[in-house]
Amino acid sequence: MTRFLRRRSDRGSALVEVTWLGILLLVPMLWILLSVFEVQRGAFGVEAAARSAARAYALAGNDAEGTRQAELVARRALADQGLGRAPLSVRVTCTPYPADCHSGTSVITVRIESRVDLPLMPEVLGGQAPSFALDATHTVPIGQYQEVTGAAAD
Repeated sequence: MTRFLRRRSDRGSALVEVTWLGILLLVPMLWILLSVFEVQRGAFGVEAAARSAARAYALAGNDAEGTRQAELVARRALADQGLGRAPLSVRVTCTPYPADCHSGTSVITVRIESRVDLPLMPEVLGGQAPSFALDATHTVPIGQYQEVTGAAAD
C-alpha cells in the first residue's frame, strides 16, 4: 500500500508564497504611503490658508470685511491644494484691542482648522471615513500690511 502513496513535490510553492506575502505586505504599505501624501498635502494647504487669511484680514479696511476676506482667501488656498471640499474653520483674534483689530498696534492671529479624509477607507467601518485633523496659526502685526498715506516721497 505504501507503494501507491506518492510524495508531493514542493517545487513551485515558494513562488506562490512570495506572491501572496508580497500582496499582503504591499497593500498596507501602499495605503500608508497614500495617507502620508494626503496629510502632507493638507498640511501645506492649511499653512498657506492661515498665512493668506492673516494677510487678507490685515489689508481689509475693517473687522467685518477682514473676516469675510479671510474666509474667502482661506477657502481659495485650500482649493489650490485640491481640498476645496474640506471643512474649514477660520478664527481671528487680536491683541491688545480685541474689539477693534484694525487699530493702533494690534497683532492679528488667524487660526485655521480643517481635516483630510484618509484615502481608500470606506465608511462601512462605522461612522464617517477616517480623517486626520489639521490646524495652522499665523500672526501678523496690523501695521505690517497697511498703506501709509501722506508719506513724504524721496
